[in-house]
Amino acid sequence: MDVYLISFLVIGIAALAMAWLPTWFKKVPFSYAMLFVVVGFLLFKLPIGLPEPDPLRENDLALRLSELCVIITLMGTGIKINRPFSFFSWQVPFRLVSWTMLLSIGALAWIAWQFLGFPVASAVLLAAAMAPTDPVLASDVQVGPPSEEIEDAPRFALTAEAGLNDGMAFPFTWLGIALATKGLAPENWLTHWLTYDLLYRIAVGVGVGYLMGRVLAYLLFKLPKKSRFPETQDGFVAISATLLVYALTEMLHGYGFIAVFLTGLTLKHQEKDYSYHRELHDFTDQIERILLVIVLILLGGSLSRGLLDALTWQGALVGVGFLLVVRPLAGYIGLLGIKVKTREKWAISFFGIRGIGSIFYISFALGKASFANPEEIWAVAGFTILLSIVLHGVLATPVMQYLDKVRKPGDYIDPRKAKEDLAQEEADSSAPESA
Repeated sequence: MDVYLISFLVIGIAALAMAWLPTWFKKVPFSYAMLFVVVGFLLFKLPIGLPEPDPLRENDLALRLSELCVIITLMGTGIKINRPFSFFSWQVPFRLVSWTMLLSIGALAWIAWQFLGFPVASAVLLAAAMAPTDPVLASDVQVGPPSEEIEDAPRFALTAEAGLNDGMAFPFTWLGIALATKGLAPENWLTHWLTYDLLYRIAVGVGVGYLMGRVLAYLLFKLPKKSRFPETQDGFVAISATLLVYALTEMLHGYGFIAVFLTGLTLKHQEKDYSYHRELHDFTDQIERILLVIVLILLGGSLSRGLLDALTWQGALVGVGFLLVVRPLAGYIGLLGIKVKTREKWAISFFGIRGIGSIFYISFALGKASFANPEEIWAVAGFTILLSIVLHGVLATPVMQYLDKVRKPGDYIDPRKAKEDLAQEEADSSAPESA
Protein backbone atom coordinates (compact mmCIF):
# COMPACT_ATOMS: atom_id res chain seq x y z
CA MET A 1 0.00 0.00 0.00
CA ASP A 2 1.09 3.58 -0.68
CA VAL A 3 2.48 4.99 2.60
CA TYR A 4 1.76 8.52 1.40
CA LEU A 5 -1.93 7.76 0.93
CA ILE A 6 -2.11 5.81 4.19
CA SER A 7 -0.72 8.83 6.01
CA PHE A 8 -3.36 11.04 4.38
CA LEU A 9 -6.07 8.57 5.37
CA VAL A 10 -4.97 8.44 9.00
CA ILE A 11 -4.60 12.21 9.32
CA GLY A 12 -7.92 12.80 7.55
CA ILE A 13 -9.88 10.48 9.82
CA ALA A 14 -8.21 11.81 12.97
CA ALA A 15 -8.64 15.46 11.98
CA LEU A 16 -12.29 14.85 11.08
CA ALA A 17 -12.86 13.33 14.51
CA MET A 18 -11.50 16.53 16.06
CA ALA A 19 -14.63 18.32 14.83
CA TRP A 20 -16.57 16.53 17.59
CA LEU A 21 -14.08 15.16 20.10
CA PRO A 22 -13.41 18.41 22.07
CA THR A 23 -17.16 18.74 22.70
CA TRP A 24 -17.62 15.08 23.61
CA PHE A 25 -14.66 15.09 25.99
CA LYS A 26 -15.50 18.44 27.61
CA LYS A 27 -17.52 16.95 30.45
CA VAL A 28 -15.62 13.72 31.07
CA PRO A 29 -12.32 13.04 32.87
CA PHE A 30 -10.57 12.00 29.68
CA SER A 31 -8.80 14.07 27.04
CA TYR A 32 -8.64 13.60 23.31
CA ALA A 33 -4.85 13.92 23.58
CA MET A 34 -4.80 10.61 25.44
CA LEU A 35 -6.89 9.02 22.71
CA PHE A 36 -4.61 10.10 19.85
CA VAL A 37 -1.45 8.99 21.63
CA VAL A 38 -3.01 5.53 21.98
CA VAL A 39 -4.10 5.60 18.32
CA GLY A 40 -0.56 6.50 17.26
CA PHE A 41 0.92 3.77 19.44
CA LEU A 42 -1.34 1.12 17.91
CA LEU A 43 -0.98 2.37 14.33
CA PHE A 44 2.80 2.22 14.37
CA LYS A 45 2.67 -1.31 15.70
CA LEU A 46 1.02 -2.37 12.44
CA PRO A 47 3.30 -3.54 9.59
CA ILE A 48 2.03 -0.99 7.06
CA GLY A 49 5.25 0.96 6.48
CA LEU A 50 4.41 4.23 8.20
CA PRO A 51 7.28 6.77 8.29
CA GLU A 52 9.74 6.86 11.20
CA PRO A 53 8.14 8.80 14.09
CA ASP A 54 11.05 8.78 16.55
CA PRO A 55 12.16 12.40 17.16
CA LEU A 56 15.68 11.17 17.93
CA ARG A 57 16.04 9.83 14.41
CA GLU A 58 13.79 12.34 12.64
CA ASN A 59 14.82 15.43 14.59
CA ASP A 60 14.00 17.97 11.88
CA LEU A 61 10.44 16.65 11.47
CA ALA A 62 9.80 16.83 15.22
CA LEU A 63 11.33 20.31 15.36
CA ARG A 64 9.30 21.86 12.54
CA LEU A 65 5.97 20.24 13.39
CA SER A 66 6.17 21.17 17.06
CA GLU A 67 7.38 24.69 16.18
CA LEU A 68 4.47 25.32 13.83
CA CYS A 69 1.97 23.89 16.29
CA VAL A 70 3.24 26.07 19.14
CA ILE A 71 3.37 29.39 17.26
CA ILE A 72 -0.15 29.00 15.86
CA THR A 73 -1.43 28.15 19.32
CA LEU A 74 0.35 31.15 20.83
CA MET A 75 -1.39 33.53 18.44
CA GLY A 76 -4.78 32.10 19.40
CA THR A 77 -3.82 32.23 23.07
CA GLY A 78 -3.03 35.93 22.87
CA ILE A 79 -6.25 36.72 21.04
CA LYS A 80 -8.50 34.98 23.56
CA ILE A 81 -7.21 36.75 26.69
CA ASN A 82 -9.72 39.44 27.59
CA ARG A 83 -8.17 40.89 30.75
CA PRO A 84 -6.66 44.38 30.33
CA PHE A 85 -3.00 44.60 31.19
CA SER A 86 -1.83 45.91 34.54
CA PHE A 87 0.91 44.70 36.85
CA PHE A 88 -1.71 43.97 39.50
CA SER A 89 -4.11 41.90 37.40
CA TRP A 90 -1.22 40.09 35.66
CA GLN A 91 0.82 39.47 38.80
CA VAL A 92 0.02 35.73 38.92
CA PRO A 93 1.36 34.84 35.44
CA PHE A 94 4.36 37.12 36.01
CA ARG A 95 5.17 35.18 39.17
CA LEU A 96 4.76 31.90 37.29
CA VAL A 97 7.14 32.84 34.48
CA SER A 98 9.75 34.20 36.87
CA TRP A 99 9.95 32.64 40.33
CA THR A 100 8.12 29.42 39.50
CA MET A 101 10.00 28.82 36.27
CA LEU A 102 13.39 29.51 37.86
CA LEU A 103 12.62 27.23 40.80
CA SER A 104 11.41 24.46 38.45
CA ILE A 105 14.46 24.71 36.19
CA GLY A 106 16.90 24.85 39.08
CA ALA A 107 15.31 21.95 40.96
CA LEU A 108 14.95 19.65 37.95
CA ALA A 109 18.45 20.41 36.65
CA TRP A 110 19.92 19.60 40.06
CA ILE A 111 17.90 16.36 40.33
CA ALA A 112 18.90 15.24 36.83
CA TRP A 113 22.55 15.99 37.57
CA GLN A 114 22.70 14.42 41.02
CA PHE A 115 20.11 11.62 40.84
CA LEU A 116 20.29 10.60 37.17
CA GLY A 117 23.96 11.36 36.62
CA PHE A 118 23.26 13.63 33.64
CA PRO A 119 26.06 15.93 32.47
CA VAL A 120 25.35 19.54 33.47
CA ALA A 121 24.46 20.58 29.92
CA SER A 122 21.97 17.72 29.53
CA ALA A 123 20.46 18.41 32.95
CA VAL A 124 19.92 22.09 32.08
CA LEU A 125 18.39 21.20 28.71
CA LEU A 126 15.96 18.71 30.26
CA ALA A 127 14.96 21.23 32.92
CA ALA A 128 14.50 24.06 30.41
CA ALA A 129 12.36 21.85 28.15
CA MET A 130 10.17 20.59 30.99
CA ALA A 131 9.67 23.94 32.75
CA PRO A 132 7.11 25.75 30.54
CA THR A 133 3.39 25.05 30.72
CA ASP A 134 2.32 23.96 27.27
CA PRO A 135 -0.11 26.24 25.40
CA VAL A 136 -1.21 23.45 23.05
CA LEU A 137 -2.37 20.76 25.48
CA ALA A 138 -3.59 23.04 28.27
CA SER A 139 -6.87 24.08 26.64
CA ASP A 140 -8.98 22.31 29.29
CA VAL A 141 -7.62 24.65 31.98
CA GLN A 142 -7.54 27.86 29.93
CA VAL A 143 -9.97 30.66 29.17
CA GLY A 144 -12.44 30.10 26.36
CA PRO A 145 -12.61 31.75 22.93
CA PRO A 146 -12.99 35.56 22.64
CA SER A 147 -16.24 36.81 24.24
CA GLU A 148 -16.61 33.51 26.12
CA GLU A 149 -13.73 33.95 28.55
CA ILE A 150 -14.11 32.64 32.08
CA GLU A 151 -11.22 34.60 33.49
CA ASP A 152 -11.05 33.31 37.01
CA ALA A 153 -7.61 33.09 38.57
CA PRO A 154 -6.66 29.53 37.47
CA ARG A 155 -7.84 29.81 33.87
CA PHE A 156 -6.39 33.26 33.31
CA ALA A 157 -3.10 32.46 35.06
CA LEU A 158 -2.52 29.23 33.14
CA THR A 159 -3.47 30.83 29.81
CA ALA A 160 -1.20 33.83 30.28
CA GLU A 161 1.60 31.65 31.67
CA ALA A 162 1.39 29.33 28.68
CA GLY A 163 1.62 32.33 26.37
CA LEU A 164 4.57 33.93 28.11
CA ASN A 165 6.71 31.07 29.33
CA ASP A 166 7.38 29.34 26.03
CA GLY A 167 9.56 32.28 25.16
CA MET A 168 10.94 32.66 28.67
CA ALA A 169 12.23 29.07 28.64
CA PHE A 170 14.26 29.70 25.51
CA PRO A 171 17.20 31.46 27.25
CA PHE A 172 17.73 28.36 29.38
CA THR A 173 17.62 26.13 26.32
CA TRP A 174 20.40 28.30 24.92
CA LEU A 175 22.18 27.98 28.25
CA GLY A 176 22.17 24.19 27.83
CA ILE A 177 23.51 24.60 24.31
CA ALA A 178 26.25 26.97 25.55
CA LEU A 179 27.29 24.50 28.25
CA ALA A 180 27.40 21.67 25.71
CA THR A 181 29.50 23.61 23.20
CA LYS A 182 31.70 25.84 25.37
CA GLY A 183 32.08 23.92 28.61
CA LEU A 184 31.28 24.79 32.20
CA ALA A 185 33.69 27.71 32.64
CA PRO A 186 31.47 30.83 32.95
CA GLU A 187 34.01 33.08 31.25
CA ASN A 188 33.39 31.16 28.02
CA TRP A 189 29.65 31.84 27.82
CA LEU A 190 28.17 33.90 30.68
CA THR A 191 28.49 37.42 29.20
CA HIS A 192 27.16 36.38 25.80
CA TRP A 193 24.31 34.44 27.36
CA LEU A 194 23.23 37.28 29.65
CA THR A 195 23.46 40.09 27.12
CA TYR A 196 22.39 38.29 23.95
CA ASP A 197 20.41 35.10 24.69
CA LEU A 198 18.62 36.53 27.72
CA LEU A 199 18.26 40.31 27.38
CA TYR A 200 18.56 41.04 23.66
CA ARG A 201 16.44 38.17 22.36
CA ILE A 202 13.65 38.79 24.88
CA ALA A 203 13.68 42.53 24.18
CA VAL A 204 13.41 41.94 20.44
CA GLY A 205 10.57 39.47 20.94
CA VAL A 206 8.63 41.90 23.12
CA GLY A 207 9.33 44.88 20.86
CA VAL A 208 8.45 43.22 17.57
CA GLY A 209 5.38 41.54 19.04
CA TYR A 210 3.94 44.77 20.43
CA LEU A 211 4.83 46.83 17.35
CA MET A 212 3.38 44.31 14.89
CA GLY A 213 0.24 44.02 17.00
CA ARG A 214 -0.25 47.78 16.74
CA VAL A 215 0.47 47.78 12.99
CA LEU A 216 -1.95 44.93 12.33
CA ALA A 217 -4.64 46.54 14.48
CA TYR A 218 -4.26 49.74 12.47
CA LEU A 219 -4.56 47.88 9.15
CA LEU A 220 -7.47 45.72 10.25
CA PHE A 221 -9.54 48.11 12.35
CA LYS A 222 -8.60 51.76 12.04
CA LEU A 223 -7.47 52.31 8.44
CA PRO A 224 -10.73 51.02 6.87
CA LYS A 225 -12.65 53.56 8.99
CA LYS A 226 -10.42 56.44 7.88
CA SER A 227 -10.11 55.66 4.17
CA ARG A 228 -11.25 53.39 1.40
CA PHE A 229 -8.82 50.71 2.51
CA PRO A 230 -10.81 47.46 2.24
CA GLU A 231 -12.02 45.82 5.43
CA THR A 232 -11.44 42.10 5.91
CA GLN A 233 -13.08 39.50 8.11
CA ASP A 234 -10.95 36.57 6.97
CA GLY A 235 -9.74 34.28 9.73
CA PHE A 236 -6.61 33.25 7.85
CA VAL A 237 -5.17 36.69 8.68
CA ALA A 238 -4.25 35.21 12.08
CA ILE A 239 -2.12 32.50 10.45
CA SER A 240 -0.56 34.98 8.04
CA ALA A 241 0.28 37.30 10.93
CA THR A 242 1.72 34.39 12.91
CA LEU A 243 4.11 33.38 10.16
CA LEU A 244 5.06 37.00 9.39
CA VAL A 245 5.75 37.97 13.00
CA TYR A 246 7.57 34.76 13.85
CA ALA A 247 9.80 34.91 10.77
CA LEU A 248 10.59 38.61 11.22
CA THR A 249 11.47 38.17 14.90
CA GLU A 250 13.64 35.14 14.28
CA MET A 251 15.45 36.98 11.46
CA LEU A 252 16.28 39.67 14.02
CA HIS A 253 17.46 36.88 16.36
CA GLY A 254 14.68 37.52 18.87
CA TYR A 255 12.33 35.01 20.46
CA GLY A 256 9.50 34.47 18.02
CA PHE A 257 7.35 32.69 20.59
CA ILE A 258 7.13 35.81 22.74
CA ALA A 259 6.52 38.01 19.70
CA VAL A 260 3.65 35.92 18.35
CA PHE A 261 1.85 35.79 21.70
CA LEU A 262 2.25 39.54 22.27
CA THR A 263 1.05 40.27 18.74
CA GLY A 264 -2.17 38.37 19.41
CA LEU A 265 -2.58 40.01 22.81
CA THR A 266 -1.95 43.52 21.46
CA LEU A 267 -4.24 42.96 18.50
CA LYS A 268 -7.04 41.87 20.83
CA HIS A 269 -6.76 44.91 23.08
CA GLN A 270 -6.43 47.54 20.37
CA GLU A 271 -10.00 47.01 19.23
CA LYS A 272 -12.86 45.27 21.05
CA ASP A 273 -14.24 43.81 17.83
CA TYR A 274 -15.31 40.52 19.35
CA SER A 275 -16.89 39.07 16.22
CA TYR A 276 -13.67 39.36 14.24
CA HIS A 277 -11.48 38.30 17.14
CA ARG A 278 -13.59 35.18 17.37
CA GLU A 279 -13.02 34.53 13.67
CA LEU A 280 -9.26 34.97 14.07
CA HIS A 281 -9.15 32.70 17.11
CA ASP A 282 -11.33 30.00 15.57
CA PHE A 283 -9.17 29.82 12.46
CA THR A 284 -6.01 29.33 14.51
CA ASP A 285 -7.83 26.77 16.63
CA GLN A 286 -8.84 24.74 13.58
CA ILE A 287 -5.31 24.70 12.14
CA GLU A 288 -3.93 23.89 15.57
CA ARG A 289 -6.21 20.86 15.85
CA ILE A 290 -4.95 19.38 12.60
CA LEU A 291 -1.32 19.87 13.59
CA LEU A 292 -1.98 18.56 17.10
CA VAL A 293 -3.48 15.37 15.70
CA ILE A 294 -0.35 14.74 13.65
CA VAL A 295 2.04 15.47 16.54
CA LEU A 296 0.11 13.31 19.02
CA ILE A 297 -0.08 10.37 16.61
CA LEU A 298 3.65 10.67 15.97
CA LEU A 299 4.27 10.84 19.72
CA GLY A 300 2.30 7.63 20.18
CA GLY A 301 4.22 6.10 17.29
CA SER A 302 7.55 7.10 18.77
CA LEU A 303 6.56 5.42 22.04
CA SER A 304 5.80 2.21 20.15
CA ARG A 305 9.13 2.43 18.30
CA GLY A 306 11.28 2.72 21.41
CA LEU A 307 11.32 6.33 22.61
CA LEU A 308 11.29 5.08 26.20
CA ASP A 309 13.82 2.26 25.73
CA ALA A 310 16.48 4.25 27.60
CA LEU A 311 14.13 5.04 30.50
CA THR A 312 15.29 3.76 33.88
CA TRP A 313 13.24 3.54 37.05
CA GLN A 314 15.21 6.53 38.31
CA GLY A 315 14.23 8.53 35.22
CA ALA A 316 10.58 7.56 35.66
CA LEU A 317 10.73 8.59 39.31
CA VAL A 318 12.14 11.97 38.31
CA GLY A 319 9.24 12.48 35.88
CA VAL A 320 6.69 11.59 38.55
CA GLY A 321 8.44 13.77 41.12
CA PHE A 322 8.59 16.73 38.78
CA LEU A 323 4.85 16.66 38.02
CA LEU A 324 3.65 15.85 41.53
CA VAL A 325 6.20 17.62 43.72
CA VAL A 326 8.56 20.05 41.98
CA ARG A 327 6.13 21.99 39.79
CA PRO A 328 3.32 22.19 42.40
CA LEU A 329 5.70 23.35 45.12
CA ALA A 330 7.48 25.80 42.83
CA GLY A 331 4.14 27.16 41.69
CA TYR A 332 2.81 27.58 45.20
CA ILE A 333 6.01 29.20 46.45
CA GLY A 334 5.95 31.58 43.49
CA LEU A 335 2.41 32.66 44.41
CA LEU A 336 3.04 33.32 48.09
CA GLY A 337 1.65 36.67 49.16
CA ILE A 338 -0.88 36.94 46.32
CA LYS A 339 -4.55 37.20 47.30
CA VAL A 340 -5.79 34.08 45.55
CA LYS A 341 -7.63 31.31 47.39
CA THR A 342 -5.38 28.48 48.51
CA ARG A 343 -7.30 25.87 46.52
CA GLU A 344 -6.90 27.98 43.38
CA LYS A 345 -3.19 28.47 44.02
CA TRP A 346 -2.76 24.70 44.19
CA ALA A 347 -4.77 24.25 40.98
CA ILE A 348 -2.61 26.81 39.18
CA SER A 349 0.53 25.17 40.54
CA PHE A 350 -0.53 21.63 39.68
CA PHE A 351 -1.73 22.15 36.11
CA GLY A 352 1.63 22.96 34.60
CA ILE A 353 1.03 20.68 31.64
CA ARG A 354 4.04 19.39 29.69
CA GLY A 355 3.63 18.88 25.96
CA ILE A 356 4.46 20.02 22.45
CA GLY A 357 6.68 22.91 23.50
CA SER A 358 8.96 20.50 25.36
CA ILE A 359 9.37 18.45 22.18
CA PHE A 360 10.39 21.58 20.31
CA TYR A 361 13.02 22.68 22.82
CA ILE A 362 14.74 19.31 22.94
CA SER A 363 14.66 18.94 19.16
CA PHE A 364 16.01 22.45 18.74
CA ALA A 365 18.87 21.98 21.19
CA LEU A 366 19.89 18.59 19.80
CA GLY A 367 20.10 20.17 16.37
CA LYS A 368 22.39 22.94 17.67
CA ALA A 369 24.83 20.98 19.82
CA SER A 370 26.05 17.49 20.61
CA PHE A 371 24.79 16.31 23.99
CA ALA A 372 26.26 13.27 25.72
CA ASN A 373 23.03 11.35 26.30
CA PRO A 374 20.23 12.29 23.88
CA GLU A 375 18.47 8.93 24.30
CA GLU A 376 18.16 9.44 28.06
CA ILE A 377 17.00 13.05 27.61
CA TRP A 378 14.24 11.96 25.25
CA ALA A 379 13.28 9.01 27.44
CA VAL A 380 12.77 11.11 30.58
CA ALA A 381 11.07 13.91 28.64
CA GLY A 382 8.84 11.51 26.71
CA PHE A 383 7.75 9.74 29.88
CA THR A 384 7.05 13.05 31.65
CA ILE A 385 4.98 14.32 28.69
CA LEU A 386 3.05 11.04 28.51
CA LEU A 387 2.39 11.08 32.26
CA SER A 388 1.29 14.72 32.07
CA ILE A 389 -1.13 13.97 29.23
CA VAL A 390 -2.71 11.15 31.25
CA LEU A 391 -2.62 12.72 34.71
CA HIS A 392 -3.74 16.19 33.76
CA GLY A 393 -6.13 14.87 31.13
CA VAL A 394 -7.98 12.84 33.77
CA LEU A 395 -8.00 15.53 36.46
CA ALA A 396 -8.49 18.78 34.51
CA THR A 397 -12.26 18.53 33.99
CA PRO A 398 -13.34 17.45 37.51
CA VAL A 399 -10.96 19.89 39.23
CA MET A 400 -12.06 22.87 37.16
CA GLN A 401 -15.72 21.93 37.61
CA TYR A 402 -15.22 21.79 41.36
CA LEU A 403 -13.51 25.20 41.42
CA ASP A 404 -16.32 26.69 39.35
CA LYS A 405 -18.86 25.27 41.79
CA VAL A 406 -17.28 26.66 44.96
CA ARG A 407 -15.89 29.94 43.59
CA LYS A 408 -17.15 33.20 45.06
CA PRO A 409 -16.74 36.76 43.72
CA GLY A 410 -13.92 37.51 46.14
CA ASP A 411 -11.89 34.64 44.65
CA TYR A 412 -11.19 36.64 41.49
CA ILE A 413 -7.92 38.49 41.39
CA ASP A 414 -9.41 40.94 38.90
CA PRO A 415 -11.19 43.50 41.13
CA ARG A 416 -13.46 44.62 38.30
CA LYS A 417 -14.75 41.08 37.77
CA ALA A 418 -15.18 40.57 41.50
CA LYS A 419 -17.17 43.81 41.77
CA GLU A 420 -19.46 42.85 38.88
CA ASP A 421 -20.14 39.39 40.28
CA LEU A 422 -20.73 40.75 43.78
CA ALA A 423 -23.25 43.25 42.43
CA GLN A 424 -25.02 40.48 40.52
CA GLU A 425 -25.03 38.26 43.60
CA GLU A 426 -26.58 41.05 45.69
CA ALA A 427 -29.17 41.74 42.99
CA ASP A 428 -30.14 38.05 42.85
CA SER A 429 -30.45 37.82 46.63
CA SER A 430 -32.61 40.93 46.89
CA ALA A 431 -34.91 40.02 44.00
CA PRO A 432 -37.30 37.79 46.04
CA GLU A 433 -37.64 40.49 48.74
CA SER A 434 -38.71 43.16 46.25
CA ALA A 435 -41.18 40.75 44.68
